[in-house]
Formats: sequence, C-alpha cells, structure tokens
Amino acid sequence: MISARNISKTFVLHHQDSAELNVFNGLNFDAYAGSCLILSGQSGSGKSTLLRMMYGNYLSNSGALKVRKGDTWVDMVNAAPREVVALRKNNIGYVSQFLKTIPRVTTLNVVLQPALERGIDREKALMRAKDLLTRLNIPERLWNLAPSTFSGGEQQRVNIARGFMVDWPILLLDEPTASLDEKNRDVVLQLIEEAKKQGSAIIGIFHDAYVREKVGDRQFSVLNNEVTNHVC
Repeated sequence: MISARNISKTFVLHHQDSAELNVFNGLNFDAYAGSCLILSGQSGSGKSTLLRMMYGNYLSNSGALKVRKGDTWVDMVNAAPREVVALRKNNIGYVSQFLKTIPRVTTLNVVLQPALERGIDREKALMRAKDLLTRLNIPERLWNLAPSTFSGGEQQRVNIARGFMVDWPILLLDEPTASLDEKNRDVVLQLIEEAKKQGSAIIGIFHDAYVREKVGDRQFSVLNNEVTNHVC
C-alpha cells in the first residue's frame, strides 16, 4: 500500500541563517494491507516527520514515496494538491498526537466528519460514531459539547474515534495510546486489529512496548533504515 525508495528530509531554518537540519537520508520500506508496520527510533529521529510525509504535509527531498490508490500509484513527492486532498478523503487516515478542531463544533460532528465527507448516510454514520464514543468511554452527556473543553485523554479518545470512523486503506497512527489508561488503550488495540482484518495497512508510532508487541507485524528502524519481522 506504501512503497518508499531513497526518501530523505532536510529542513531549512530560515530564521536561523538558513541553517539546514538533516532529519534522515535514503530510507526504503514497504507497508502492506492487513498488517501493522511499527516505526521505531529514538525521540527526534524523524518518525513523526516520516508519517507526515506519507500524509502529504511534508515533501521528500529525494526519491519516491508512492501510495496505492486502487489499481494505480500516486507519488506523494510530486502529487498535485488536489490529488493529496482526494487521498486524504478516501485513502489515508491520520490520527495525530493532538486533536485540532474548530471551536464550538460538537464531539459528534467532529467524529462524523470523515463519513459525511465520503457521502455515507448520516443515520448510518451516526450509529457508528455513537458506538465508537461508547467503546472509548466518552460519556453521552459530552457528545453535544465541543471537545476543546475536554481533558487531554478525552480529546485523544475523540481523535481516535474520528480516525476509525471509516475504513481506510492506509491508516497512520502517531502515538494514539500515549495519554490513555489501560482500559482505553485496550479498546484502541481492538480497533487496530479490526482495521487490519478489514485490510487496512497500519503504519504507527508506539512508545509503549506492550502495544508494539500486540499490534505490530513488522518494524522499521528510521535510524538504521532497516525492516525486521521482530517487533520489540
């Protein structure tokens, strides 16, 4: 579902005399349907940057980063903006570390958005949204409130519900369980396994070793540029 060949990333710090910050060079990996690829490496090694490149937020300075779209491939390095928007609507889901929402938009509407953008029937989508919020232990009394007023853990669970609202061919996860207790962490693990069974290619960053071992099928070291079948 994703094929990366010789991708590199360097940031130019324009406010610091155009100093260059080299993040990584020449990375090569593949991600497959129905499996979870864990991105590993110490803090600052570029894992989140790599996820954002797959989502089209950052461009690679070299190589090819191809995403499967049906029977074709789209190279995120030279994709047109409208191609990236279409991929985000139908092909690539992304759960970041932080929930970013428009003020005063209710929790239900935040979670419903990906389904409504695809044209899924609202009543059907509403059932799915309510089921996810219930599973993730968000009390019904909060559903019609804006999540910007919630605690960090509650916001993250709303973020996760939104990310799993529809079936994504590719799902990018940036530390989705970092601020969760064990009960809610285990719900997320169940959602990941369900997504894998539906055929999603999961690419994720998980600092919790227990989570990595539970959901990971392969591991890619950003530092060593190496894919292994051993997840630790």
